[in-house]
Amino acid sequence: MTETTTGPSAPDANASDATTPDTAAAPAELTFADFNVHPDIVASLSDAGIITPFPIQAMTLPVALGGHDIIGQAKTGTGKTLGFGVPMLNRTVARGDDGWDTFPHAGKPQALAVAPTRELAVQVASDLERAGKRRGIRVLTVYGGRAYEPQIEALRNGVEIVVGTPGRLIDLAKQGHLDLTHCKSVVLDEADEMLDLGFLPDVEKLLAMTSPARQTMLFSATMPGAVVALARRYMSQPTHIRAMGDDQENAHTVKAVEQFVYRAHAMDKVEMLARMLQAEGRGLTIIFSRTKRTAAKVADDLIDRGFAAAPIHGDLGQGAREQALRAFRNGKVDILVATDVAARGIDVDNVTHVINYQCPEDEKTYLHRIGRTARAGNTGIAVTFVDWDDLPRWGMINKTLDLGIPEPEETYSSSEHFYDQLDIPRTAKGRLPKAAQKLAGLGAEVLEDLGETGKSSGRRPGAGGPGRDGGGRDGGRGRDGGGRGGRDSSRDAGRGGERRADSAPADGGEAASKPRRNRNRRRTRGGADAGEATTQA
Repeated sequence: MTETTTGPSAPDANASDATTPDTAAAPAELTFADFNVHPDIVASLSDAGIITPFPIQAMTLPVALGGHDIIGQAKTGTGKTLGFGVPMLNRTVARGDDGWDTFPHAGKPQALAVAPTRELAVQVASDLERAGKRRGIRVLTVYGGRAYEPQIEALRNGVEIVVGTPGRLIDLAKQGHLDLTHCKSVVLDEADEMLDLGFLPDVEKLLAMTSPARQTMLFSATMPGAVVALARRYMSQPTHIRAMGDDQENAHTVKAVEQFVYRAHAMDKVEMLARMLQAEGRGLTIIFSRTKRTAAKVADDLIDRGFAAAPIHGDLGQGAREQALRAFRNGKVDILVATDVAARGIDVDNVTHVINYQCPEDEKTYLHRIGRTARAGNTGIAVTFVDWDDLPRWGMINKTLDLGIPEPEETYSSSEHFYDQLDIPRTAKGRLPKAAQKLAGLGAEVLEDLGETGKSSGRRPGAGGPGRDGGGRDGGRGRDGGGRGGRDSSRDAGRGGERRADSAPADGGEAASKPRRNRNRRRTRGGADAGEATTQA
């Protein structure tokens, strides 16, 4: 297995032997046009303002464009999607290409990308669509929580690239709608997270459905034994490319993030949070919790205090989760309160702050969380609250990552060092002033009716106040996360789609679409009305 790491550029094997003057100019920065990439892909990237590749891209492209198998090891947020996406697009036969009319597999998927989470699948597909726009390459995203019919219809109409999560991909393949036998490029993105989530058997099934002559590219932030075993079994002489930015495995993520850790009291956390969110220069912010209930409650508390926040957790259906992410990306909310599983794969630019409202379980979770900021060469701030009961857990995280913060400083919402370290104005209080409440809120973002399978999409946006989602509290909720009585009360006629017949009224009332029948029974005697019997008597 060949291994490539970051470092000085290797000499060009085809370069001339002619000597260069001592005063030679510095080499120009590489662009995507300098690689053997289809001009339409270069133009599409240029349209999106992407000209120069990141290190992982520059290292991956020469190998991947040559058709070799790759194990790419890089931290999240380093731009590896285009590292495998551009070669995948470059190898795809598009409708406008010469020979399309005689191409034997026209309309069948030619490439497959597998991701561990819905959010990451959507992000990868979006990047591929953007890069393949001028070539007209059709990219389909498939994942659970959405109706099958639109995905099946798209496959019938023909697609070139499929991006999806393992479960839905296997379902469609077993039903005969998804044919992977002609896939000549297969990518496993965030392979270590797929293993953590128990997807290894599904991944192996998918690989067995593809062509043995495929090019396989596996990307992972870490290389546990199971990932190495997967690579050995399904890859052919892969080149191992590491773009960690430092000899220390964790250095790339930690180096760009300024970290603060506070021993905080549970009753004071929300107050600290509210003041911290008024820090100078704060942009988009992600707050992490360990439980769904905490994520819902913190989002509700922040909304009550005047902040534009949205929750994203497992009790919300796919429609509500996508609504929250769109609102976050579109600037209608600037605070996302998320659980770890729901936040896997969230890739949003310009996240300036990550806040661990609850201490992570382990060092891997910690790195995953703070990796949501300082992406694509930016810097960020990570703040972690550590309860008294969490001190042993934090001690292990600190020791493993060698962070140098073994004893977090006891901190309250009135502590001077808290204001100084996070650049919080002394005028900041526990509520956002009315004059600063400028964002539209979650209720301003359309909630799509996805024809969801399984869970309901959560409570109707707007319940409990303007722009409020309700955060998925359990009040009367069934196990499937739906509204009271099992109704899907999340779909609202005023939210960009027809209200389903079984949904709650738009005003949030309890009345059903038909008048409720009066079930009071009248007393009778011998079959006659009791009042009539008395009169006759």
